[in-house]
Amino acid sequence: MHSHRHGPATTGRTIHWARWYDAVTGLLLFGAERPSRTVALELAGLKAGDRVLDLGCGTGNLALAAKAISGPQGEVYGIDAAPEMIDVARQKAARAGVAVDFRVALAEALPFPAAYFDVVVSRLVLHHLPAELQRTAFAEVCRVLRPGGGFAALDFAAPQSPLLRALATALVGHEMLRSSIAALPPVLTAAGFRDVEFGPTGYRMLSFIRGWKP
Repeated sequence: MHSHRHGPATTGRTIHWARWYDAVTGLLLFGAERPSRTVALELAGLKAGDRVLDLGCGTGNLALAAKAISGPQGEVYGIDAAPEMIDVARQKAARAGVAVDFRVALAEALPFPAAYFDVVVSRLVLHHLPAELQRTAFAEVCRVLRPGGGFAALDFAAPQSPLLRALATALVGHEMLRSSIAALPPVLTAAGFRDVEFGPTGYRMLSFIRGWKP
């Protein structure tokens, strides 16, 4: 019998199967798991010395990639609602010998002061949040970003191909097809971001949204 440790209460979907997460994500992204990290960080304008937050960090791959760019003078944090994910992320950081601060926390209630981060990134998280939480999370991201800071998220746009739609439904559920990232630019703008952009990444179903705090 499997049991889950309880993280903070949220109406978003929390994934507890951290042990299998990397394998499932690799399959779902058709080999784009590693290059999509680079895409997300470049879209957010990450540079050496930046303080970075990975929103919904999962097992920590994107946060660890961010640390490689931000370097010894930068700081990287990762938050996730699932304690199991944070456990795996901390283990990865320890094995790599790098300092990344992984915490159990919610996107809709970030435990950081205002204007704390230069960059916030996210990957494969937004489709787990219902519309109300998306609005709250975007407002929180805007709050913790410094003026001029960038936010970039990669997530699914509902595929047009019937075959890809069937595969996506089997792997991540019908909510992904209901909650496409393509619908989020107005939500990001309403949260206070400027110059909001949406577009394809070039990797199958994966699209991006990004914006900047005024």
